[in-house]
Amino acid sequence: MNRATRTNGRHAGGPRSSGGFRASEGSRSGGGPRSGGARSYSKGPSRRPAALQGEFALPVTVTPALPPVEDFAALGLPDGVVQTLTRLGVTAPFPIQAATLPNSLVGRDVLGRGRTGSGKTLAFGLAVLARTAGQRAEPRSPLALILVPTRELAQQVTDALTPYAKAVRLRMATVVGGMSIGRQAGALRSGAEVVVATPGRLKDLIERRDCRLDQVAVTVLDEADQMADMGFLPQVTELLDQVQAGGQRMLFSATLDRNVDLLVRRYLSDPVVHSVDPSAGAVTTMEHHVLHIHGGDKYATTTEIAARDGRVILFLDTKHAVDKLTTHLLQSGVRAAALHGGKSQPQRTRTLAQFKSGQVTALVATNVAARGIHVDDLDLVVNVDPPADHKDYLHRGGRTARAGGSGSVVTLVTSAQRRDMSRLMAAAGITPQTAQVRSGEAELTRITGAKAPSGVPVTIAAPPKESSRRGAPARGRRPRDGRARRAYAARAQGGEGQGTAA
Repeated sequence: MNRATRTNGRHAGGPRSSGGFRASEGSRSGGGPRSGGARSYSKGPSRRPAALQGEFALPVTVTPALPPVEDFAALGLPDGVVQTLTRLGVTAPFPIQAATLPNSLVGRDVLGRGRTGSGKTLAFGLAVLARTAGQRAEPRSPLALILVPTRELAQQVTDALTPYAKAVRLRMATVVGGMSIGRQAGALRSGAEVVVATPGRLKDLIERRDCRLDQVAVTVLDEADQMADMGFLPQVTELLDQVQAGGQRMLFSATLDRNVDLLVRRYLSDPVVHSVDPSAGAVTTMEHHVLHIHGGDKYATTTEIAARDGRVILFLDTKHAVDKLTTHLLQSGVRAAALHGGKSQPQRTRTLAQFKSGQVTALVATNVAARGIHVDDLDLVVNVDPPADHKDYLHRGGRTARAGGSGSVVTLVTSAQRRDMSRLMAAAGITPQTAQVRSGEAELTRITGAKAPSGVPVTIAAPPKESSRRGAPARGRRPRDGRARRAYAARAQGGEGQGTAA
């Protein structure tokens, strides 16, 4: 019997184990506290690292966790999943996978903290697919739900899990704003066992009666802290209250602040906790540089870094600043492209594809690119504008040094920004290398690979069949009520509906 068929009283709404870290009685939608017999596993909870500044204390797991595994073969995954792992060259689990999968595969709730790029997608994804394998969803009634904060992350999760889903004949649907809601509704009506969704669009589809969540037995919240930061918590809790009250919940996040604590207390029962200090991974696999610059030299310094050999992501605070710098870089001879929330979803998808292929070498972005973007062999991230807090810093930097690789994070800091940057680094637990640099200097080249741009303007061509209307909402009657009309208008602008993501 494989793990997909082991219910242990947890699958499809069965009783759950008792635990000492739970919401108060009656605080969960759909009934009182969960109950059931405690299990006896072989290993007690391990010592956990101290929380980052501003984070809540991790819950104490009452029921001991199953021990980590050293290879995927020991997990009892469906044969198709194991064969696909082998075919794709995924040979050994990352620490977060090794620690959580033995427990999530038997139905335990999971709370996982680890920096971006630590392998969280397969950590929850393989469990979702294994526990759903062999079942068939009715139209509009998915069996598993993965909630994510951004469209890019939704697509990345879908792309990462699709080969494994096909191997066990599970249908996946991606539900995000900025794309045709009619097509997404059609996919749900046809039947999809696993739905990857952003909260706003999923809520829209539920209101249209194109989706219902009462059959969802496995629910994942990925990047829960960003969902909280983006104001999605009311939508997330409303959605979680609609899934099976006795279902399995997994929450993965890079940081655990007080808003995430509300989700943990309300929706997780005696979770298996795996926590890796997100700044620890950043320290060991990245170089961190703070470059002190003169304000008047910032554009020239940024341009030379962007002109380096190899790809680079440049983060700025606003859409206007991103567009302005991108135009300047193109005129200077740098193959640059802009990525921000003002772009349509097809434009964003195309830009990311061009960056991954190397057609674009400098991706100029707002924080919309700080999560959910995986690019192999990206070795440099530059904060042209320093981030607002240490969480933004860790997530921006997480675009490099992924999956155990190495990379550098460079932050350009003027004299007026030095004090704030020192506080931010202290909060992130990072001691950066600092240097005073100017454009054209050898030290700037040594740290970043900067070089003078060609000065020959370049144009990044769109694919010949790109349509200006791609991504627009499907034609048809406009909604009559005001709330639905506002959601329709937001989708037409490439938004998420309520709680629009950048």
